[in-house]
Amino acid sequence: MRLVVVSNRLPFSIKRGKGQIRFEETAGGLVSGISDYLDSLKASVKTETLWIGWPGTEIDNKDKDDVKRRSLAEFSAHPVFVSEKDMDDFYLGFCNKTLWPLLHSFPAYTVYDYTLWDSYRKINKVFCDTVLELLKPDDILWIHDYHLMLLPKLIRERMPDIPIGFFLHIPFPPHEILQFLPNRIRREILEGILGADLSGFHINEYTQNFLRCVMRILGYEHHIGEINLIERIAKADTFPMGINFSKFFDTDKKILEGRATLKEKYKDTKTVLSVDRLDYTKGILNRLSGFELFLEDNPGWHRKVVLHLICVPSRIGVQRYQKTKSRIDELVGKINGKFGDISWSPIQYQYKYLPIEQLSVLYAACDVALVTPLRDGMNLIAKEYIASRHDKTGVLILSEMAGAAKELQEAIIINPNSIEEIAFAIKDALELPVEVQQKQNEIMQRRLKEYDIIKWADEFISELNMVHEERIKYHANILTPSLRTALILKSRDARSRIIFLDYDGTLVPFVENPQKAVPDKEIMDLLYLLKGTANTEVVLISGRDKDTLGGWFDSLDLNLIAEHGAWIKQGKGEWKLIKPLINDWKPGVLPLIRMYADRLPGSFIEEKGFSIVWHYRRSDQELASIRVKELVDDLVQLTANIDVQVLQGAKVIEIKNSGINKGTAAMQFLSKDRYDFIMAIGDDLTDEDLFRILPEDAFSIKVGFQPSHAKFNLRDYREVRKLIEEVI
Repeated sequence: MRLVVVSNRLPFSIKRGKGQIRFEETAGGLVSGISDYLDSLKASVKTETLWIGWPGTEIDNKDKDDVKRRSLAEFSAHPVFVSEKDMDDFYLGFCNKTLWPLLHSFPAYTVYDYTLWDSYRKINKVFCDTVLELLKPDDILWIHDYHLMLLPKLIRERMPDIPIGFFLHIPFPPHEILQFLPNRIRREILEGILGADLSGFHINEYTQNFLRCVMRILGYEHHIGEINLIERIAKADTFPMGINFSKFFDTDKKILEGRATLKEKYKDTKTVLSVDRLDYTKGILNRLSGFELFLEDNPGWHRKVVLHLICVPSRIGVQRYQKTKSRIDELVGKINGKFGDISWSPIQYQYKYLPIEQLSVLYAACDVALVTPLRDGMNLIAKEYIASRHDKTGVLILSEMAGAAKELQEAIIINPNSIEEIAFAIKDALELPVEVQQKQNEIMQRRLKEYDIIKWADEFISELNMVHEERIKYHANILTPSLRTALILKSRDARSRIIFLDYDGTLVPFVENPQKAVPDKEIMDLLYLLKGTANTEVVLISGRDKDTLGGWFDSLDLNLIAEHGAWIKQGKGEWKLIKPLINDWKPGVLPLIRMYADRLPGSFIEEKGFSIVWHYRRSDQELASIRVKELVDDLVQLTANIDVQVLQGAKVIEIKNSGINKGTAAMQFLSKDRYDFIMAIGDDLTDEDLFRILPEDAFSIKVGFQPSHAKFNLRDYREVRKLIEEVI
């Protein structure tokens, strides 16, 4: 097994200087976390790994082979070669002008531009091409973050059987926020992610947001996170990312010395730490305003507290970030000017990147950590601070909008939009007794130690393997080339054949309006040729009403079964009822269904001769899932003493006479002759009645991968058409 990781950036950047190429390791939560996990794999089970991503700069053609060789040798990595202009259009464009603000629920900051979207699609395609060059059939593919949300589907289309995982390291927004994206873009993004077998999110809220968007935008329902995509099952689940706990807890001598130096420097002063990338989502301006209010309300703390504000440069090319930087500079100057003097500056401000060693010293030395993002996927800084407290002292003030707040409940949890809450929290943190600090931190440290970065990744990969194995089970009965050959040989050698074909979802795709599912020329030609094959009976067996079915197919003189078996028409003959039926139950049922149609916009009623169908494919699927349960419960009670049955199909509920189904109708044909070759193809729950009554040697085929009595599966209507063509 080889684990292939794909992310926007590699764990190193390539720099040029004095005519030479240098490889410099990069930092960041994703990079450090994945690097630690891959290192553990290499050390423990000798698992082969490969990391694919952009190396941070454009590489000349003459240097590409050398960069590939060194990347593989030194980092087990492979670069994706992209020009800096294309990467800027991609990264500074759709990634950070559209996706970043929108996924963090800042729609007012979001830019909607199809040119940026085209660039995003282009780079995802470039990544796809590189990955496909390197991927082996027995690899596990793990794709990371919002830069590459189209990649899972792109890979799936080319390598359908490989296990693919996707993890989003930032929030996934509610449906109401994602709706701001143009319909085509939001659909393509969701479909891209669903190319993965398993999609992971930091907290349950993001997972549920994703599942709700999939339901409301794409119409796919889920059962405990499992999404039935017809051709396969995809899953969404929650995996809160951990940290390398021991790396921060097991402090070395150098960090201890740095801590002692800092403690001595501020021996009469309490220190508050704020460290973040420069980003409007981090809530730095609110944090500074909260600190300002704290100083105003608590003059007794003047000259006794210092805020260490570390802003790491980020996305320098994005204008909004520069505006944020200017506002921070102004606010720091204002607070220091307002409260400070020649001997005391309340804020020690650094606008620079700090290596992990210097950060660890600050983590270990500062009395309070102020982590107050307005929205954050996880926020590993909060976890790193707690893990660094070797003596278990220190207080974490944490935003409830950070994913980490779900795990670090013992911290002081605040609303980052409330300046007053931030000010109160700073005062409470500075005055919290040491024994309380130690008790709370011990609980959080135990939790972080147990669920560290290794366990996080192991759980994700383990779950991915389970989902993949389930998919293999679903695909075990797929009609393989060898089985197709056996089917066609048996058909060719048979003296008499009968073929039962469902219509909607089997011969044609589903559409929002059932009346628009008119047979196209291709299927009409196929049915004409199939019927013309010697010694072959073709039976089109559908839930549609007899007038619609006859209007479409009378010219072919096919055998037709309408309303799931209520009506039968043999060739050029007349429509006949399968048995005497009554519909005097309709007046009692119709008012109830009309009430639910009124309560669910987009739904409508189709009344047939001996059945009533309620369609809700065009409705809001979240509301539909509620209304469907209510209607079915009410119908079961209403029809308890009536000879009718209630069926749930693909976005429909049908009420019809009992004892009428596709199986009993098919027996009308099977009982009149002995057929050497029997084949039935269908996609719906109603087709199960047909599959059940077929003899053992029949070829029963389910379209899709839901549990079925059928022996074999095909993926979709296109494969059905291809099979019919081969049989012809």
